[in-house]
Amino acid sequence: MAGRETLEELVRLQGERVRGLKQQKASTEQIEEEVAKLLKLKAQLGPDEGKHKFVLKTPKETLTGKYGEDSKLIYDLKDQGGELLSLRYDLTVPFARYLAMNKLTNIKRYHIAKVYRRDNPAMTRGRYREFYQCDFDIAGQFDPMIPDAECLKIMCEILSSLQIGDFLVKVNDRRILDGLFAICGVPDTKFRTICSSVDKLDKMSWEEVKNEMVGEKGLAPEVADRIGDYVQQHGGVSLVEQLLQDPKLSQNKQALEGLGDLKLLFEYLTLFGVADKISFDLSLARGLDYYTGVIYEAVLLQPPAQAGEEPLGVGSVAAGGRYDGLVGMFDPKGRKVPCVGLSIGVERIFSIVEQRLEALEEKVRTTETQVLVASAQKKLLEERLKLVSELWDAGIKAELLYKKNPKLLNQLQYCEEAGIPLVAIIGEQELKDGVVKLRSVTSREEVDVRREDLVEEIKRRTSQPSCIC
Repeated sequence: MAGRETLEELVRLQGERVRGLKQQKASTEQIEEEVAKLLKLKAQLGPDEGKHKFVLKTPKETLTGKYGEDSKLIYDLKDQGGELLSLRYDLTVPFARYLAMNKLTNIKRYHIAKVYRRDNPAMTRGRYREFYQCDFDIAGQFDPMIPDAECLKIMCEILSSLQIGDFLVKVNDRRILDGLFAICGVPDTKFRTICSSVDKLDKMSWEEVKNEMVGEKGLAPEVADRIGDYVQQHGGVSLVEQLLQDPKLSQNKQALEGLGDLKLLFEYLTLFGVADKISFDLSLARGLDYYTGVIYEAVLLQPPAQAGEEPLGVGSVAAGGRYDGLVGMFDPKGRKVPCVGLSIGVERIFSIVEQRLEALEEKVRTTETQVLVASAQKKLLEERLKLVSELWDAGIKAELLYKKNPKLLNQLQYCEEAGIPLVAIIGEQELKDGVVKLRSVTSREEVDVRREDLVEEIKRRTSQPSCIC
């Protein structure tokens, strides 16, 4: 018992040390080292006949050491008890923690929720401090590259169906990068920080990236030059095969494993019919520290070729990769669960769509309403209520203005502003004749439709299949 009490005291002291280092803004490397010690101590505690249990919580220990240089974008908080907390940076780390807490070893799921970044907002580029992500993940022990290929297939399907323009999915493998750094002479302690610099090649020139490596991160110029010879290459499966024959890279075990998996991945992607959307890009590094294998990122090649549109610079719209070690970081016994997933930037997609519609001067539909029930004269509220109720009962998405005697012009303008495609107009004459005047908002064409045929006509015009009862 005394031994356990000693361990518990050590855990408490180590936890305080981690919190203290974070408050002092210590280096990422130092914090990661102390967090590892804390987790090791907690693992030694183990269960105690059900009385003591390793309970994972949501404080900052959870997020520390997972995001590399991006850790500075985490929103740190402090609760009333003085414990360090933070807002979630992404949906991946909480998912891994959930798997560890519930001892899950096999799951396939999607999740849409808010995340938070202490970033500089850029509204026109879809960059916010609070925004939604849509994640899809596959966790479990499976044969190589089958789940990875499915994730890339899903990413391509989503982006194609959104019709936001031509896109390209860049792929690479962290093992190839680590092997590349090793043969080029990068010290082990600088792998992750140099990886972060390489990841900036989509925004900066090679010379700028090299200057950062040498000037800010202390890398030897000749080592940086050797890295440059590799990371400026991109292509398809032929580049993979070329690098498999590279006299230096092929001698590195990690790089060889990564290249072998990428070759297999391209075979599966060809079978899925999306290989033409994929590019092997050695400059893709993905700055997050938890990636262990294949990584990928989708970017728009160019804005949709429509007259009058401005160039859209929103960066990547989706990304992901394999993170086989993340769950083990939360498990008291270090048990690993292989995982692979992807994340779609919802606001970035919205930014592209909104800018495109604005450039084309198209209205954004703010409702799913199919038809507005309107009246041409006063004192027809009861008739409007009867008709809208009939449409609702038939499964039609209909609405009416909440006024007794609205002007017809106001009702038509409301449809134009909200993007409602049809107006069902009733007046004294229509009521006598047993018809409804159906008006197309865009063409302004009007046609009299018998009341008993109105539901089918609205469904036909809005491509809604008839209800099978």
